[in-house]
Amino acid sequence: MRRLARWFLTGMGIGIAAGLLLFLGGSLTWKRNPPEPVSANPAAGVTAPAGSVALAQRSAMNDQVTISRHNGITRAVSIASSAVVGITVTQVREYRAYNPMFDDPFFRHFFGVPEQRIRQKVESLGSGFFISADGYVVTNEHVVHDAIEIIVTTTTGEQYEADLIGTDFDSDLALLKVKGKNLPFLKIAEDDDVIVGEWVIAIGNPFGLFNINDQPSASVGVVSATNRDFERNEAGRLYQDMIQTDAAINQGNSGGPLVDILGEVIGVNTFIFSQSGGSVGIGFAIPAKRVRDVIDELKMRGGIDRDYWTGLAVQNLDRLIAMSLGYNKTEGVIVTDVERGSPAAKAGMKPTDIIFEIEGNPIPDAQSIRSYFNNHDLRVGDTVRGKLFRGGKVRDFKLKLEARPK
Repeated sequence: MRRLARWFLTGMGIGIAAGLLLFLGGSLTWKRNPPEPVSANPAAGVTAPAGSVALAQRSAMNDQVTISRHNGITRAVSIASSAVVGITVTQVREYRAYNPMFDDPFFRHFFGVPEQRIRQKVESLGSGFFISADGYVVTNEHVVHDAIEIIVTTTTGEQYEADLIGTDFDSDLALLKVKGKNLPFLKIAEDDDVIVGEWVIAIGNPFGLFNINDQPSASVGVVSATNRDFERNEAGRLYQDMIQTDAAINQGNSGGPLVDILGEVIGVNTFIFSQSGGSVGIGFAIPAKRVRDVIDELKMRGGIDRDYWTGLAVQNLDRLIAMSLGYNKTEGVIVTDVERGSPAAKAGMKPTDIIFEIEGNPIPDAQSIRSYFNNHDLRVGDTVRGKLFRGGKVRDFKLKLEARPK
């Protein structure tokens, strides 16, 4: 009897141990290999693993972010950048040698010491852009002024020695030509309706950064103002109808394009207002209309003829002279001489005529008429219209500017 009880108890212990082993083994197996949860896809009528759904969602989100990063500005930069070039110019500049012993005009005059001058080669940098597939490049005249060598570097790293086709000092524009084919180029906008506040991008070679990896720099801003006119500066350049922008323009940006959101050139970046020399958000670009007009003439003639004459001599008008001529004002200038055969003579102008208006601008004195001709971009062939007083009547005149006789 005791033996049967011992066997019974032993069997029960073995059974309990086996059951525990099976339970624990199944539990461990489930923890190591949990069944993958599924996610229903009602549209397809099937289920997919949740991990696949998360991966698809992450991919879709990345696509959306990528799309959102591409906008009008990035597209414009992508369109324009490949046509922008870096320009390296070698110039010869002349300096007066300083010698403390002989730097006295009195000493030089009486002892016959000639003034010493040193000629030195210097390199300068600027920007430009292709306007045709066959290699015409637009830049500023001051970038290539007095150049003895001009090297154009493209975004592909290729370098070309450029020929100078033509320059216009007054408008500060120049046209270059390189020997190339199928080059990327920019379109100069035909619509001159630039909107104050619209986005613009200045692209170029500030501080020579283009030379690091043949990639131009882009800065973004808006059109701050249009039709900014400046009087002829000390150097003799005349900037009119300028586009003002707060897009950063720095040293080396000169000659590069100012493009709109379509990637079209609306101006040529030219100068800034700054006390430090760096950008403070007040930059100016030559407008597309002027660029088109000047570049067309440079391509055809190599320059612009502004050496015109009028054959007209004037002086200020005083009260006594005005009264004697029946003119009841003192604002105006009196014609004192008209050269025979001159444009003024052909316009029918005569001595004692009183000119008081030109192109809608009042002419109160002789200085104002000189200022008008000096501060307007007038060329041979242009016609100037105005009003004059003669014999108690107001008359209109048309003065066509002609080339100065040789």
